[in-house]
Amino acid sequence: MREETISSRPRAGGRVNLSALGWWTMNALQAAFAVLWSALWISLALLASALTRGPRTALAMARRIWAPGLLWAGRVRLEVHGRERVDFAQPHFFASNHLSWMDIPSLFTALPAPLLFVGKRELARVPFLGWYMAATGMVFVDRGRGVGAARSVAGVAERLRAGWSILSFPEGTRARDGRTQPFKSAGFQAAIESGIAVVPVAIEGADRVLPPDGFRARPGVIRVILGEPIPTAGLAREARADLARRTEQRVRELLAGGMLAARDTHAEPPRP
Repeated sequence: MREETISSRPRAGGRVNLSALGWWTMNALQAAFAVLWSALWISLALLASALTRGPRTALAMARRIWAPGLLWAGRVRLEVHGRERVDFAQPHFFASNHLSWMDIPSLFTALPAPLLFVGKRELARVPFLGWYMAATGMVFVDRGRGVGAARSVAGVAERLRAGWSILSFPEGTRARDGRTQPFKSAGFQAAIESGIAVVPVAIEGADRVLPPDGFRARPGVIRVILGEPIPTAGLAREARADLARRTEQRVRELLAGGMLAARDTHAEPPRP
């Protein structure tokens, strides 16, 4: 299986000897860069979306400039495994575990396709981010049941049938302890309704680069591994729970398998 290194920085996991003040200063600079970089490129992407009357240019800017810039600022080395398993000329429903905010730039960079994310409806109220998501046609989902949830599923299915690839975090939130949580099944109904294959995606290391609590960024390796697509053609809508369980199990296997380097092969930098 081929491994691709997308972004290179100084050898990830190598010791970086900084004092507590040094780490605080570095993280403050990184946070400022992330805010300004995001505001700049989201503004340019919104302008491009308005001028081109479509999201493709704005999505390409995120994949080729915004996301790699954040990885560079975080001193992240991104490794991608299994990309040859997926025909990116076709739409897919990508289902990934969720560890950190760094998952988003990592997946944007790793997956060479115009990619629409599924996000919580609360994100629509976030300046710049919510505007960008709305302008590019990303799907806001309601966590509950009823009409809102049904509309969310319909929105995902509509975009899949239109030829877009969708990426979802079926756990519903970031894992606080690094362990994969049970996958919720709603999004998988959209994959079944549209007949689009589901691609299990395992992401590893993002929680060490940027823990889910606070902004304590550290250099490191983030690995993304793609599993074999799971066909959905011919599945009944009632099969969505089973499809979610199969995908979750495959993600767990990808994380546990020998295709990912052992976590202790790279020592973490000291944390103050």
